[in-house]
Amino acid sequence: MNEQNASNHADQELVAYPEGTMEKLISLSKRKGFIYQGSEIYGGLAGTWDYGPLGVALKNNIQNLWWKRFVLDREDMYGIDAAILMNQDVWKASGHVAGFADPLVEDLKTKKRYRADHLLEDYVEKTGDEKAHPKGLTLQQMDALIKEKGIKSPEGNPLGDVRQFNMMLQTSVGAIQDDSSVSYLRPETAQGMFVNFKNVVDSFHPKLPFGLAQVGKAFRNEIAPRDFIFRVRELEQMEIEYFVRPNDWRESFDYFQNEQKDFLINTLGLDASKIHQVEIPESDRAHYSKHSVDHEFDFPFGQKELLGLAYRTDFDLNAHTTASKVDLSYFDESEEDATKKRFIPHCIEPTFGLGRLLLAVMANAYREDTLGGEPRAYMKFSPKIAPILVAVSPLLKNKPQLVEKAREIFNTLRKVFPGRVAFDDNGNIGKRYRRQDEIGTPFCVVIDFDTVEATDESGAAKLDANGIALLNTVTVRHRDTGEQERVTIDKLKEMLVASVE
Repeated sequence: MNEQNASNHADQELVAYPEGTMEKLISLSKRKGFIYQGSEIYGGLAGTWDYGPLGVALKNNIQNLWWKRFVLDREDMYGIDAAILMNQDVWKASGHVAGFADPLVEDLKTKKRYRADHLLEDYVEKTGDEKAHPKGLTLQQMDALIKEKGIKSPEGNPLGDVRQFNMMLQTSVGAIQDDSSVSYLRPETAQGMFVNFKNVVDSFHPKLPFGLAQVGKAFRNEIAPRDFIFRVRELEQMEIEYFVRPNDWRESFDYFQNEQKDFLINTLGLDASKIHQVEIPESDRAHYSKHSVDHEFDFPFGQKELLGLAYRTDFDLNAHTTASKVDLSYFDESEEDATKKRFIPHCIEPTFGLGRLLLAVMANAYREDTLGGEPRAYMKFSPKIAPILVAVSPLLKNKPQLVEKAREIFNTLRKVFPGRVAFDDNGNIGKRYRRQDEIGTPFCVVIDFDTVEATDESGAAKLDANGIALLNTVTVRHRDTGEQERVTIDKLKEMLVASVE
């Protein structure tokens, strides 16, 4: 799926986000260790980003939930991990060498290059002239519009003609650089699955329908990376190539369309009102697709593609059969008609961009409110995906009995939730709460004197308002409301497990 070459639809009215949400998210991402600019100490490299500890945790949580739902919990999916570098003939056969391109225009003075469709989109946004929107336009039509409207480069200089620009990043393999050494950093993970189709069929003899699934890096030589991690040069894809009988494609297509939406809403917790299903017209579809539907999301910078779903027919397996001279057909033992037993399966491709999902999750989670009379900003992550599920704190870090008990609970919980439990004893309890709110931790557990002391100074048992003993109970503070409750240590694990199911 051509995630970066998404069809560009006119931005609808934006869902209300707090003012300056993107700037605040970018600042928070660096300050709290979610995302850093790539190569920052050398001035950075446009379109590249590094994930910090919390970004890695959030990304892994999204990826693991996806893998569990679409691979581990199914009997018809087979995971693979194909090489990033492939024989150049793979990309010739797939059509990428000839057709993986964007419309490019050059500033005649500075020689800088820009996406022609982006310049037209910016023109529409500034002027409101919807007739100049590039959706569905050919190169020639975009070129004519830019000239007709007198559109200049961002520096105010005249522009040249609109041309096609291949987005694949080329490299050489081996000691000698010639035509035979050419390879590419893969622009999509899909081809690694298509060229391994025969291997999986020969090894596992799967019955149709079945799918291959992969999570991995892809690379695009983007001319104009923008919108933080939305449009980048190095990205991660979570893709499925689901092989079906030709007549069954619609059933599987509709099934995965519903599965994609359900994953966004009920697994990742995205706001359903911000999700839109958009059927892609033929003029905007990738060269391999006969039918495509995107899930678009209302980001702070507009409605943009989040997920893709394409009916690739038998395009890829046929292309590789022809180019490689290796038979990639499927023998269907269940087919009674002998003339129909061997055929090329058709393919449904659900594509998930991991970076875009993470950005949508962060934008969707960002909140500003007032709590306890003071303004706060916090991330309302679902407990299923929050980088840190629970932070454990002693009320006072200079009281050994509290620290010891807090450490005991911390060590118990992190065995249940590896990597998702934090120990925080820095500053007063109020500052700890705000610090955890800002990174989206759903629960804070505080160990106080009631946790470790059975009686008060008079020797009477310490009881709560309901007459229940406070010994071996902790305070659980909820991020979204700030409300607190006493929970027995025995029930704490049960409560946290329930929150992620």
